[in-house]
Amino acid sequence: MVVLRTMSEIEKMKRPNRIVAEILAELKELCRPGRTTFELEERSRELVEKYQVKSAFHQYRGYPDYLCASVNEEVVHGIPSRKKVLREGDIISLDFGVIDDGFYGDAAFTVEVGQVEPAVKKMVEVTKESLSRAIAQCRVGNHLSDIAQAVQTWVESNGFSVVRDFVGHGIGRNLHEDPQVPNFGIPKPNLKLREGMVLALEPMVNLGTWRVRILDDGWTVVTEDGKPSAHFEHTVAITEKGPLVLSRVN
Repeated sequence: MVVLRTMSEIEKMKRPNRIVAEILAELKELCRPGRTTFELEERSRELVEKYQVKSAFHQYRGYPDYLCASVNEEVVHGIPSRKKVLREGDIISLDFGVIDDGFYGDAAFTVEVGQVEPAVKKMVEVTKESLSRAIAQCRVGNHLSDIAQAVQTWVESNGFSVVRDFVGHGIGRNLHEDPQVPNFGIPKPNLKLREGMVLALEPMVNLGTWRVRILDDGWTVVTEDGKPSAHFEHTVAITEKGPLVLSRVN
């Protein structure tokens, strides 16, 4: 069941999403050669304490950490590790969420570590732009299929592929709510977008095949062909005035 949020509830969702954006911005500055992904995890824990909020991910369905840190061919749900050292030319996707006053915030982006290969850089830029195009479709009267087609058309026209095993989702008092928000699909009307919907839009884009697999840790999703992947996410409220991006620092 899709829950429609009141404007009062959407106002309450601004704080956790703003905090997520601010924490991610600080973590981005730490994404340098020589850093381990566990150092990013440690800093995320410190910042959760600083802001006096709760982690949205820690122990969610058994996930062990606060931050998802996915490097290169890791698509999503990468578990931070002291053994995973960032190197020049890597990309890393940071996915983070918090809970504040009963509401969730959730966002993600991909960071380039130093100079990356041109094809990888283009993939990151195309993925970021695909999220902007998805957000532009978040208007009353449009359909979920409009969001999906905005992403898929843009990504595939640039020679990349859209992950199909993982999708966006509704968000509010739970981290994952209805509806699911695919980044691909048949271009036909389906669920109509209504005022009060709050969606976590998150295109995941691969350099090669769209196919993925899960590692033996039960969490880390990697591309089947070992090529890099990028991931961007914003939490967006649908209002009568158009899309309201909650997880963006203005």
